[in-house]
Order: sequence, then structure tokens, then C-alpha cells
Amino acid sequence: MKKFLCGITVLLFISVCYGQQISHREMKNGDLIFVGAEEENLSGAINRVTQRSKDIAFDHVALLEIDNDSLFVLHASGKKGTARENFWDFVRNQKKDSQRLAVFRVTEEYATAIPLAIQQAKKLLGKPYNYTYVLNDSSLYCSDYIERIFRTNNVFTLQPMTFVNPETGVTDEYWKTFYEKQGMEIPEGKLGCNPNGLAQSPNVSFIGNINLTTSKTRSHKISCRKDVFPT
Repeated sequence: MKKFLCGITVLLFISVCYGQQISHREMKNGDLIFVGAEEENLSGAINRVTQRSKDIAFDHVALLEIDNDSLFVLHASGKKGTARENFWDFVRNQKKDSQRLAVFRVTEEYATAIPLAIQQAKKLLGKPYNYTYVLNDSSLYCSDYIERIFRTNNVFTLQPMTFVNPETGVTDEYWKTFYEKQGMEIPEGKLGCNPNGLAQSPNVSFIGNINLTTSKTRSHKISCRKDVFPT
């Protein structure tokens, strides 16, 4: 009975933690912003084959940079490739007002990796998006971009990719069509990364979900803390 109650307590604690909301003022330089996955299209396809936890369901990841009193997002997107974008534009460009934007932070052990990661991120700006998801040096996809900029400090680990839907045990139909159109074999087993995998790294911790109701109406100039991760 005690074990049962303990398990319930843990589940409730996790649920409450992952429901926590924060404002933009609570974010820090070098935070990671994970975008909640949708159920359909590429977003759903990514999540179907990479989700391992109910509360970890993401299809995109970006790095937050605080420059004086302004917020920027460094990320790799299908529309812009690797780009530095105003945070407020990034927030407004999310498809739905209910889209989850979760903030994760590297653990204290890796706090000193932030300045170099931002420098590396800026060096990689302007590269096209990698639609094959096979690692190369000329194009990047979102989690690939984040993993690389932290690679010197081994914050994240590359893992064998899978395109198998765990619910069916076979390759997801979306990915079959996706790679057929590119004239490629499915890169099953090749090293790579994904937003869900990065969010589950032991080297990051969940801080809270950005309160979109207030964030979408804020001005571009704000006061944010840079004390923990100075650039």
C-alpha cells in the first residue's frame, strides 16, 4: 500500500511540475525552448517515433539568447534554415495559441558551456535545413543544430535513429513516403538526435511552460536575468 501511495505521489508531482507556467522574465540566457508536437503531418510523424514519455512530446527545439534587454532565438527551421530570430516573432509564429512552449535549462554542471554554445550557434547561421535528417556538415535540422553547438562539452549524446512506430512495431507510413519521395532508403539505425531525446537528457531540467497568454502581448524590450549564464 505504501509503495502504491508513493507511486501516486510521484506521478502527481511529475504532472504538477510539467504543468508549471513561467513568464519570459524567468528565462535565462542559454535556455532551451521546446515546441509541443502536433498530431498530424511532419510534426506528428516525428513525435510518433520518438516520444517515450507522455509529458515529453516535442517536434522542435531552439536556444534562447539574451542580448542586453532583447530576447532572440537561435534555431534551425524548415523555412529559414539556421537563423537568429526575435523571440516575440518566434512565439507569435507558433501555429496555435495552445501550442506548448516548454523551457529546459542545462544543469549547473554544464552552465559554463552556454557562452561557447552561443558562439558556435552564430557561426552556423545561414546553413540550409537538412530534410534528410542524415547528419552532414552542410545542412542542419533543429535538434542536430542544438546538439552540435553543445558538442564540445558533451551535453547531449547522439543515438541510433528509428522510424518505427512503437505502437505498431513497423516503420511509420509517413516516413516510408517521406523517404521514397527523396529517393532514399530510410536511415534506420544511423546516428542522430531529436527534440524528445534532447529533452530527456539527464543534463537538462524542465523549468516551466511559457505563459503564451501574456507572452504574445508583451513588448520586445524586457528585463531578463543574465547572471547565471553570461555571454
